Amino acid sequence: MPRTEDVAARRAERREHADYTGAVYGSMLAASVIVGAGDLGRFPRLELIALLLLTGAVFWVAHVHATLFGERLAQRSPTRRIVLRACRDEWPILKAAIPPAVAVAVSPLLGLDMAGTLWLALGVAIAGQIGWSAAAAHRVGASWRQVAVTATVNLLLGLLIVGFKLLLTH
Repeated sequence: MPRTEDVAARRAERREHADYTGAVYGSMLAASVIVGAGDLGRFPRLELIALLLLTGAVFWVAHVHATLFGERLAQRSPTRRIVLRACRDEWPILKAAIPPAVAVAVSPLLGLDMAGTLWLALGVAIAGQIGWSAAAAHRVGASWRQVAVTATVNLLLGLLIVGFKLLLTH
């Protein structure tokens, strides 16, 4: 059984080397899913939650596969440890779909109709995209100006997605 100190050290190392790229990407993916959701059926909120989570899961699996086969298998056979690490490293892609899905789930408690629900979920996804990019920049020691620049770029990308939604639905 591993010692508590060893486990804590490994967790600290993982946090230190955390890559938020997948979370930024996953948030942008979630925003795109919301914009492209189109007509939903009899249970639109449940369907949107499923669409967000399942799309995130598919992209997570695709990234794990690409990591394993694109990088690892060319050099060696994957061990259980390598597969689990790839799954963990790509996990932020799926994790980023959770906040917009939660926003959809709680939207009835806020008295939102489906249009309001879509805007809330889109706002949460874009906020996640901005937040993850700023956190990534801060974690690698970027200056506050660089953090502001990456947050601004991600805000502009999010607004571009909003613009597409407005353009395509009106």
